[in-house]
Amino acid sequence: MYSFRRCPYAMRARLGLVFAGLQVELREIVLKNKPPQMLAISPKGTVPVLELLDSDGRQLQVIEESRDILEWALQQSDPQGLLNTDLAKAGALIERNDNEFKHWLDRYKYADRHPERSQLEYRQQGEVFLQALEDLLGQNTFLLGEGISMADIAVMPFVRQFAHVDRDVFYSLPYPKLQNWLTTWLEHPVFQQVMVKYQPWQEGDDVVIFPSQIERGGL
Repeated sequence: MYSFRRCPYAMRARLGLVFAGLQVELREIVLKNKPPQMLAISPKGTVPVLELLDSDGRQLQVIEESRDILEWALQQSDPQGLLNTDLAKAGALIERNDNEFKHWLDRYKYADRHPERSQLEYRQQGEVFLQALEDLLGQNTFLLGEGISMADIAVMPFVRQFAHVDRDVFYSLPYPKLQNWLTTWLEHPVFQQVMVKYQPWQEGDDVVIFPSQIERGGL
Protein backbone atom coordinates (compact mmCIF):
# COMPACT_ATOMS: atom_id res chain seq x y z
CA MET A 1 0.00 0.00 0.00
CA TYR A 2 1.28 3.44 -0.96
CA SER A 3 0.62 5.93 1.83
CA PHE A 4 1.50 9.36 3.16
CA ARG A 5 1.56 9.67 6.92
CA ARG A 6 -0.25 13.01 7.30
CA CYS A 7 -2.94 12.48 4.67
CA PRO A 8 -6.32 11.93 6.37
CA TYR A 9 -7.44 9.57 3.61
CA ALA A 10 -4.32 7.46 4.13
CA MET A 11 -4.87 7.55 7.91
CA ARG A 12 -8.37 6.17 7.32
CA ALA A 13 -7.02 3.28 5.28
CA ARG A 14 -4.29 2.48 7.82
CA LEU A 15 -6.84 2.53 10.65
CA GLY A 16 -8.98 0.09 8.70
CA LEU A 17 -6.07 -2.30 8.28
CA VAL A 18 -5.14 -2.17 11.97
CA PHE A 19 -8.71 -2.76 13.16
CA ALA A 20 -9.08 -5.59 10.64
CA GLY A 21 -5.90 -7.19 11.95
CA LEU A 22 -4.34 -7.21 8.48
CA GLN A 23 -0.77 -6.49 7.47
CA VAL A 24 0.49 -5.03 4.20
CA GLU A 25 3.77 -4.00 2.65
CA LEU A 26 3.83 -0.24 3.24
CA ARG A 27 5.46 2.21 0.87
CA GLU A 28 5.58 5.70 2.35
CA ILE A 29 5.76 8.34 -0.35
CA VAL A 30 6.69 12.00 -0.73
CA LEU A 31 3.87 13.87 -2.47
CA LYS A 32 6.29 16.06 -4.40
CA ASN A 33 8.19 13.03 -5.68
CA LYS A 34 5.66 10.28 -6.30
CA PRO A 35 7.27 6.98 -7.25
CA PRO A 36 6.69 5.84 -10.84
CA GLN A 37 5.65 2.42 -9.51
CA MET A 38 2.64 4.03 -7.81
CA LEU A 39 1.74 6.15 -10.83
CA ALA A 40 1.93 3.08 -13.06
CA ILE A 41 -0.87 1.35 -11.14
CA SER A 42 -2.80 4.52 -10.19
CA PRO A 43 -2.22 7.41 -12.60
CA LYS A 44 -4.38 9.81 -10.57
CA GLY A 45 -1.48 10.02 -8.15
CA THR A 46 -3.31 10.26 -4.83
CA VAL A 47 -2.89 8.15 -1.71
CA PRO A 48 -3.75 5.66 -0.42
CA VAL A 49 -3.38 3.04 -3.12
CA LEU A 50 -3.59 -0.66 -2.26
CA GLU A 51 -2.31 -3.19 -4.79
CA LEU A 52 -3.45 -6.75 -4.17
CA LEU A 53 -1.18 -9.48 -5.50
CA ASP A 54 -1.49 -13.25 -5.76
CA SER A 55 1.05 -15.70 -4.34
CA ASP A 56 3.14 -15.36 -7.51
CA GLY A 57 3.24 -11.57 -7.32
CA ARG A 58 0.72 -11.01 -10.07
CA GLN A 59 -1.70 -8.12 -9.70
CA LEU A 60 -5.22 -9.08 -8.69
CA GLN A 61 -6.75 -5.68 -7.98
CA VAL A 62 -5.88 -2.05 -7.31
CA ILE A 63 -8.00 -0.20 -4.75
CA GLU A 64 -7.55 3.55 -5.11
CA GLU A 65 -10.02 5.08 -2.65
CA SER A 66 -9.58 5.19 1.12
CA ARG A 67 -13.19 4.30 1.82
CA ASP A 68 -12.93 1.29 -0.47
CA ILE A 69 -9.73 0.15 1.27
CA LEU A 70 -11.41 0.58 4.66
CA GLU A 71 -14.44 -1.43 3.60
CA TRP A 72 -12.32 -4.09 1.88
CA ALA A 73 -10.20 -4.55 5.02
CA LEU A 74 -13.20 -4.91 7.32
CA GLN A 75 -14.88 -7.31 4.91
CA GLN A 76 -11.81 -9.54 5.16
CA SER A 77 -11.75 -9.44 8.95
CA ASP A 78 -13.80 -7.48 11.45
CA PRO A 79 -12.93 -8.86 14.90
CA GLN A 80 -14.36 -5.82 16.71
CA GLY A 81 -17.56 -5.56 14.69
CA LEU A 82 -17.00 -2.18 13.08
CA LEU A 83 -19.47 -3.16 10.37
CA ASN A 84 -22.10 -4.12 12.95
CA THR A 85 -23.84 -0.78 12.62
CA ASP A 86 -26.40 0.95 10.45
CA LEU A 87 -24.34 0.88 7.26
CA ALA A 88 -26.67 3.29 5.47
CA LYS A 89 -26.16 5.88 8.21
CA ALA A 90 -22.43 5.21 8.25
CA GLY A 91 -22.24 5.64 4.50
CA ALA A 92 -24.22 8.87 4.56
CA LEU A 93 -22.00 10.30 7.30
CA ILE A 94 -18.82 9.39 5.43
CA GLU A 95 -20.25 10.85 2.24
CA ARG A 96 -21.04 14.10 4.01
CA ASN A 97 -17.56 14.16 5.51
CA ASP A 98 -15.83 13.54 2.20
CA ASN A 99 -17.82 16.10 0.26
CA GLU A 100 -19.36 18.86 2.36
CA PHE A 101 -16.95 18.91 5.33
CA LYS A 102 -13.75 18.31 3.34
CA HIS A 103 -14.68 21.21 1.06
CA TRP A 104 -14.81 23.67 3.96
CA LEU A 105 -11.89 22.05 5.78
CA ASP A 106 -9.58 22.66 2.82
CA ARG A 107 -10.63 26.29 2.61
CA TYR A 108 -10.29 26.79 6.35
CA LYS A 109 -6.81 25.26 6.35
CA TYR A 110 -5.66 27.12 3.24
CA ALA A 111 -7.71 30.30 3.57
CA ASP A 112 -4.99 32.37 1.91
CA ARG A 113 -5.58 30.39 -1.29
CA HIS A 114 -9.31 31.12 -1.18
CA PRO A 115 -9.70 34.86 -0.57
CA GLU A 116 -13.38 34.82 -1.51
CA ARG A 117 -14.22 34.43 2.18
CA SER A 118 -12.44 34.90 5.49
CA GLN A 119 -10.90 32.03 7.42
CA LEU A 120 -13.52 32.58 10.10
CA GLU A 121 -16.32 32.12 7.57
CA TYR A 122 -14.74 28.91 6.30
CA ARG A 123 -14.40 27.63 9.85
CA GLN A 124 -18.02 28.41 10.61
CA GLN A 125 -19.14 26.53 7.51
CA GLY A 126 -17.12 23.52 8.67
CA GLU A 127 -18.67 23.79 12.10
CA VAL A 128 -22.04 22.81 10.68
CA PHE A 129 -20.67 19.27 10.38
CA LEU A 130 -18.95 19.48 13.77
CA GLN A 131 -22.31 20.32 15.34
CA ALA A 132 -23.86 17.29 13.65
CA LEU A 133 -21.12 15.10 15.13
CA GLU A 134 -21.59 16.70 18.55
CA ASP A 135 -25.29 15.87 18.35
CA LEU A 136 -24.53 12.24 17.51
CA LEU A 137 -22.07 11.99 20.39
CA GLY A 138 -24.71 13.43 22.67
CA GLN A 139 -26.70 10.25 22.05
CA ASN A 140 -23.92 7.64 22.16
CA THR A 141 -20.30 7.15 23.15
CA PHE A 142 -19.31 6.86 19.50
CA LEU A 143 -20.84 8.34 16.37
CA LEU A 144 -23.39 5.62 15.70
CA GLY A 145 -23.65 3.70 18.94
CA GLU A 146 -21.96 2.55 22.11
CA GLY A 147 -19.25 0.77 20.15
CA ILE A 148 -16.82 2.01 17.57
CA SER A 149 -17.99 1.71 13.98
CA MET A 150 -16.62 2.21 10.50
CA ALA A 151 -17.92 5.78 10.65
CA ASP A 152 -15.64 6.73 13.55
CA ILE A 153 -12.43 5.70 11.87
CA ALA A 154 -13.51 7.17 8.54
CA VAL A 155 -14.34 10.61 9.96
CA MET A 156 -11.80 11.04 12.75
CA PRO A 157 -8.72 11.91 10.63
CA PHE A 158 -10.59 14.82 9.06
CA VAL A 159 -11.79 16.19 12.41
CA ARG A 160 -8.19 15.90 13.58
CA GLN A 161 -7.02 17.92 10.60
CA PHE A 162 -9.67 20.58 11.25
CA ALA A 163 -8.64 20.78 14.92
CA HIS A 164 -4.97 21.11 14.05
CA VAL A 165 -5.50 24.23 11.93
CA ASP A 166 -5.74 26.07 15.27
CA ARG A 167 -5.93 23.81 18.28
CA ASP A 168 -6.63 26.61 20.73
CA VAL A 169 -9.63 27.72 18.69
CA PHE A 170 -10.91 24.17 18.21
CA TYR A 171 -10.83 23.35 21.91
CA SER A 172 -12.57 26.64 22.73
CA LEU A 173 -15.56 25.79 20.54
CA PRO A 174 -18.81 24.53 22.12
CA TYR A 175 -18.37 20.88 21.15
CA PRO A 176 -17.19 19.18 24.36
CA LYS A 177 -18.28 15.68 23.41
CA LEU A 178 -16.57 15.90 20.03
CA GLN A 179 -13.43 17.28 21.67
CA ASN A 180 -13.37 14.38 24.16
CA TRP A 181 -13.99 11.89 21.35
CA LEU A 182 -11.08 13.29 19.36
CA THR A 183 -8.78 13.37 22.39
CA THR A 184 -9.61 9.74 23.13
CA TRP A 185 -8.60 8.85 19.60
CA LEU A 186 -5.39 10.85 19.57
CA GLU A 187 -4.22 9.24 22.80
CA HIS A 188 -5.13 5.70 21.87
CA PRO A 189 -2.36 3.18 21.05
CA VAL A 190 -4.12 2.13 17.84
CA PHE A 191 -3.92 5.65 16.44
CA GLN A 192 -0.35 6.09 17.65
CA GLN A 193 0.52 2.88 15.83
CA VAL A 194 -1.09 4.27 12.68
CA MET A 195 1.02 7.44 12.96
CA VAL A 196 4.45 5.81 13.26
CA LYS A 197 6.92 7.57 10.97
CA TYR A 198 8.54 5.69 8.10
CA GLN A 199 11.26 6.74 5.71
CA PRO A 200 10.07 7.41 2.15
CA TRP A 201 10.20 4.26 0.06
CA GLN A 202 12.69 3.77 -2.75
CA GLU A 203 13.03 0.77 -5.00
CA GLY A 204 15.47 -1.68 -3.48
CA ASP A 205 14.62 -0.77 0.12
CA ASP A 206 13.89 -3.48 2.65
CA VAL A 207 10.22 -4.40 2.87
CA VAL A 208 8.31 -2.49 5.56
CA ILE A 209 5.36 -4.36 7.06
CA PHE A 210 2.46 -2.32 8.44
CA PRO A 211 1.40 -2.65 11.12
CA SER A 212 4.63 -4.12 12.43
CA GLN A 213 2.60 -6.23 14.84
CA ILE A 214 -1.09 -6.96 15.07
CA GLU A 215 -2.79 -5.51 18.12
CA ARG A 216 -6.46 -6.20 18.66
CA GLY A 217 -7.07 -3.57 21.30
CA GLY A 218 -10.31 -1.64 21.08
CA LEU A 219 -11.32 1.78 22.23
